[in-house]
Amino acid sequence: MDGEPGGYFTRARLEVLPYLPQRCDNVLDVGCGSGATVEAIRVHRDVAWAGGIEIDPAAAAAARGHLDYLYEGDVASAPLEEVLGPGSLDLVLCLDVLEHLVDPWSTVHRLTPLLAPGGRLVVSVPNIRNWKFIWRLLTKGDFRYRDSGLLDRTHLRFFVRETAAELACCGGLKLVACDNATRYRASEMRAWISRATGGRADTLLAKQFIVVATPQ
Repeated sequence: MDGEPGGYFTRARLEVLPYLPQRCDNVLDVGCGSGATVEAIRVHRDVAWAGGIEIDPAAAAAARGHLDYLYEGDVASAPLEEVLGPGSLDLVLCLDVLEHLVDPWSTVHRLTPLLAPGGRLVVSVPNIRNWKFIWRLLTKGDFRYRDSGLLDRTHLRFFVRETAAELACCGGLKLVACDNATRYRASEMRAWISRATGGRADTLLAKQFIVVATPQ
């Protein structure tokens, strides 16, 4: 898991709200936690049907009260094609999920045909090129896995900005955005550096990227 373990499953991922498609009738949240992100989306969009996939039993139990469909288990074994028809979804979320999978590219290939025209796949993955990680690696040789964060011990795959975008588009989608997931306050030094470099420094500043892709 990414971030602070205690609140991971119950935290609504509000940073995805600016990337929602106008139409969000049918939503699938892969790694839905307790369903808090779907509930946040309902405040901003009319969601007619919401499904989720969650491997953690406690989080899955909490999510059942917020979703119309829930599969408890690994996304690789979820019967997506039995439950959802081609082009049936307006929004698919994969937030802090794909880096935990042995083959995230296969998962994206399975999810891509489920998107309707104008629909969106929204992915978030950590950035292994983050400057703090590089600094610790170069100065201390620190590549120790931890209970959470960039080197979460359950992370199986690592991405930078370019490969994160390639992952989201590997099933044939086109890229809409690949942005730093953190919005800095205007007074922060990081905000100044980002502006001064036209966003190019975000490849080092970002702890995480949000990638948005849509059908061609």
